[in-house]
Amino acid sequence: MSQAAAIPFTGTKEQEQELQKSIDLHKSQKGALMPVIQEAQRIYGYMPEEVQKMVAEGMGVSLSEIFGIVTFYSQFSLTPKGKYKVVICMGTACYVIGAGKILERFEKELGINDGECTSDMLFSLNGARCVGACGLAPVISINEDVYGKVDEAMVPEILSKYKE
Repeated sequence: MSQAAAIPFTGTKEQEQELQKSIDLHKSQKGALMPVIQEAQRIYGYMPEEVQKMVAEGMGVSLSEIFGIVTFYSQFSLTPKGKYKVVICMGTACYVIGAGKILERFEKELGINDGECTSDMLFSLNGARCVGACGLAPVISINEDVYGKVDEAMVPEILSKYKE
């Protein structure tokens, strides 16, 4: 079983109340489904099935409609994100210079696969399309920190800056 699947939904009553306020505010507005889903993503940090059901019921639409939206748009995530979001550019320039091996090393060091989050919610790992920093290839980012000209041997040292 993946680490992502092992992380239970831990929404709070406060989060649920905040989402319900957003639903109540937008419920009668035409075209308000997207803003409500965006607000749900902001409140919870991702869109697990439990949150999708709350939005569907509150907005009077089917769960499949919500699922279709959150899986179509890349701004939404079905899995939780860690405190530190590790993103490896997999664009052509980065990939040719070794981004695949860098991703593999992060997977090994963190014990998770691309698209997953560690069970302690400290790190999430995602490959991304071109991030537009080809001159620094291969490039990774951890939250707002950007690292260029990375090789797989640098991964443990980079991670050590974020481990608590």
